[in-house]
Amino acid sequence: MVANAETILVRISGPDRPGITAGFMDRLAVSGAGLQDVEQVIIRGRLNLSMVIAVPKGQDLIKELLLYGWEQKIDVDFEVVEGGSPDRPLGLIVTVLGDDVDPAEFGAVASAVASHGGNIERIVRLAKYPVMAYELLVTGSDLELIREALLGVANALVCDIAVQREGLGRRAARLIVLDVDSTLIQNEIIDLLAEEAGCLVEVGEITERAMAGELDFGKSLEARVELLAGLDVAAARRARERVVFTPGARTFIRTLQRLGFRTAIVSGGFTLLTDDLALELGIDHSYANKLEVVDGHLTGRVEGQIVDRAAKATILRDLAQREGVSLDQVVAVGDGANDLDMLSAAGLGIAFNAKQIVRDAADMAVNVPYLDAILFVLGVRRGDIEAADAALGGSPPNP
Repeated sequence: MVANAETILVRISGPDRPGITAGFMDRLAVSGAGLQDVEQVIIRGRLNLSMVIAVPKGQDLIKELLLYGWEQKIDVDFEVVEGGSPDRPLGLIVTVLGDDVDPAEFGAVASAVASHGGNIERIVRLAKYPVMAYELLVTGSDLELIREALLGVANALVCDIAVQREGLGRRAARLIVLDVDSTLIQNEIIDLLAEEAGCLVEVGEITERAMAGELDFGKSLEARVELLAGLDVAAARRARERVVFTPGARTFIRTLQRLGFRTAIVSGGFTLLTDDLALELGIDHSYANKLEVVDGHLTGRVEGQIVDRAAKATILRDLAQREGVSLDQVVAVGDGANDLDMLSAAGLGIAFNAKQIVRDAADMAVNVPYLDAILFVLGVRRGDIEAADAALGGSPPNP
């Protein structure tokens, strides 16, 4: 703390090159000035540096900074501000995702924030591949109203908007629990097996009845599995060869592992396929329905408890306890009504390319077709992903 000092906001801008920030800091140090706050951003090779400094009485520091800026062909602007540097209250982290985020969409986000007295304090681009992703820090006196306004405007935009409370927990080690069908993979496992058994149409009819509310998930699953009776286990291997991972799935899981996150899949599908998927990707936990097999053929029955909507939530809670992770630090990702309880139980429930009923109930929705886009919601930059891959000698491309 510098006694008898004047508080000044210094704004520095111009072409960036090594040593500029160091040069300004050296002049502050020599003069005995105090540094109360600093932010620096580089955009397309141009430096934008802001500092709040405490200048001792009698020091003509501003003249020295202006002279140094002139020598370096850097613009220096300043103004006297109120003293002190109070901590601001925690705000909202708003992630905007899309193939392209245009000015109209950014304007809609900014208007939603301003409509309830909010302010955007920082905007950072996280990625431009596989989607454009920006992270905004939003502050305001009524964060819940701002959050509701942002989620409301999201329904009218092409881009996705994810809103979270700012805080340390967002970057802490977490447990990530994923659905499999139409989330981790683009297929439906029951349909793959039904094709092998020659009963795809019949299975589809039962699925439609379940979706219409005529059958619950457990009853519909049992009815569909009965149609698989007599299918040889080798058919599961043939079905496995037709599985297509969601774009970005490998990158998503690989990056989570490098961050120290624990991963799990909890599926209404079948262990005949899901265990192999988990093994291939290095996923820590795998839960799904177990099909009864006798003499190398399916009997048409499920062994043990059916992994339905309620069971998924129970498994998530049990996993969190086993891993020593609070539910607040659990992220669940799914697309269907069978995932609703799981998404609700998690600290952060993400609807991924989901049905409307799931998007309405989840904490946030991601509708771009890349699973690794969820990393940006967690605050991970594309550059961090690529740097980690390069450090380990490269890695396979998406998915």
